Amino acid sequence: MNIGEVAERTGLPAKTIRYYEEIGLITPHRSANGYRSFDDTHAHKLAFLGRARGLGFSIEECRALLALYEDRARASADVKRIAAGHLADIEAKMAELAAMRDTLSELIDQCAGDHRPDCPILADLAEDGGG
Repeated sequence: MNIGEVAERTGLPAKTIRYYEEIGLITPHRSANGYRSFDDTHAHKLAFLGRARGLGFSIEECRALLALYEDRARASADVKRIAAGHLADIEAKMAELAAMRDTLSELIDQCAGDHRPDCPILADLAEDGGG
C-alpha cells in the first residue's frame, strides 16, 4: 500500500503517518526510488496508534503501549499502569475544568451585565493571587 491507501484505510492523515515515521513509531518499507510501502502490519499499528491518540494517550505513552503490544512476554500490569496513569491525568483535568466552570459561572451570575462599568468578572481577573 502507498501512503494514500494506508491513510484511507486507517483514517489517519498522510501528514500524521509521515510524522509517526519521523519519530520512529513505524518504519515503512522503502522502494529503490524512496517511496514508502506499507503492509497490513503497518496499517494495524497505525490504526492502533490512531485509537490510542483518540483516547488522549501522549506520543510517549503510545510508544510504550505499542512496544508492550508487540512484546508477547509483556505483563498486563505494565499496560494497566500506563492506562491507569492516563485515566488519573484525565480525571485531574476534569476536576480542574469543573472548578473553572464553577468559578466562571459564579462570576457570570454576579455580573449585572448592564450599562454600568462595574463588573465582578473583571474585578476577579484583576485580583492579585499572591503568586
